[in-house]
Amino acid sequence: MRSRALDRSALLLQARRTAAPLLLLLVAAAMLLVAPPARGGAPVAAATQACVADAATGCIVGTLRTSAGDPVTGAVVQAVGPAGELTATSDATGRWSIPVTEPGEYVVTLDVATIPAGEVLRDPGNNPRTVQVGLGASAAALFPLGEPAAGGSGGGDEPSDGPTPTPGTDDGGTQSSSTGGGGITASRVAQLTVNGLVFGTLLALASVGLSLIYGTTGLSNFAHGEQVSLGGILAYVGTQLVGLPLIPSAIIAVLLGAASGWLQDAILWRPLRRRGVGMIQQMIVTIGLSMAISYVYQFFFGAGPLRIVTETPTSVTLGPVRLTVTTLWSMLIAVIALAGVAYFLLRTRAGRATRAVSDNPALSAASGISVNRTIRLVWVIGAGLAALGGVLVGLYFGATSWYSGGAMLLLMFAAVTLGGLGAAFGALAGSIVIGLVVELSSLWIPTDMRYASALVILILVLLVRPQGILGRATRVG
Repeated sequence: MRSRALDRSALLLQARRTAAPLLLLLVAAAMLLVAPPARGGAPVAAATQACVADAATGCIVGTLRTSAGDPVTGAVVQAVGPAGELTATSDATGRWSIPVTEPGEYVVTLDVATIPAGEVLRDPGNNPRTVQVGLGASAAALFPLGEPAAGGSGGGDEPSDGPTPTPGTDDGGTQSSSTGGGGITASRVAQLTVNGLVFGTLLALASVGLSLIYGTTGLSNFAHGEQVSLGGILAYVGTQLVGLPLIPSAIIAVLLGAASGWLQDAILWRPLRRRGVGMIQQMIVTIGLSMAISYVYQFFFGAGPLRIVTETPTSVTLGPVRLTVTTLWSMLIAVIALAGVAYFLLRTRAGRATRAVSDNPALSAASGISVNRTIRLVWVIGAGLAALGGVLVGLYFGATSWYSGGAMLLLMFAAVTLGGLGAAFGALAGSIVIGLVVELSSLWIPTDMRYASALVILILVLLVRPQGILGRATRVG
């Protein structure tokens, strides 16, 4: 009896030792994948709570940048009005926001003693300035820094070293609609050209995956933008909620994003293909999936910006161009990833099988290629590239959000269509063109309309070359 009891104790001890690592692993996975619901639209653990307008709240928002384009951190802004005397401090991205609970007229003042030494207001007569705020809406109070323009500037956009944040990551969508001020100069054209190349390269990460999926399945995936958002959100969870360093958090985000592509094809798209569901019906499924996933993101993480990193990025100057170190690393990583996709498609057996399935699935199957296995691999690669794009875009714009990928979806489709439907290298070329057009168009048109300019260019190019830049002409009739 005593020997049997000892054996039972030893078995229990061994079971506990075996279960402990597994339990820790499950807890870590749960922490990374599940975050508590965010109420009131505020980020769960953002360094600075961003104001989100609702039925009971209005917002006064703005962004402060130096004359060189660097974000101003720690500047104090005061608003006086029906809700009393309220203050806010600009965060690591230069953004500040003041929530108000009473509508009306507010006098907003920037404390010039808290801006960096050597900086001055471009238009001192606009400090203080008066704004009208209503509940459920946001009002912008901009204080551009830099040398005063002749005759006064009237307050345009603050100069920046990157594009205006995509909808969902900006200050309530209240960017100024000016063309940026300062006129057309060689240094400004150079800065915008580099910005366009960077933005186009990051856009290509998502567009190439979208093109690969379309090429092998014929499916226009309207839920691809949510794959981009997933990458940024997972990186935010890893760095801000779990406390991991940026690089491990980004790697985990990309791996989990790729795993979500495998899961989607396994439980949704392959069963639909096996049942013979048409492409139109599948496309409608992607639209519904996009809406469901995006609102799940909003429920858990709120509508405010989610900052993957809160440290102020270091800027470097390359001739007339100013970029952050984070932007340079993001560009390098994106180029390496795209080069890896090119090598995969051109030099590997699986890549050649992918191109064969894209050209003719029936003939590929007759030749011994596993079409379903190839499509599954394409879903994994496409989702992984989208997640990587979400992480890098979130770092480039300073924040991600529940709708950051959805806001880029039309640009992805424009890039894929412009480059040639189903052509992966065409999606890369189309993304570069879209990036350049989006940035350089702000020289002549309001910043808020720059995404529309990309779609206009798409229409014009397709009128001249319907098959796209690298697409193959097909005979009709």
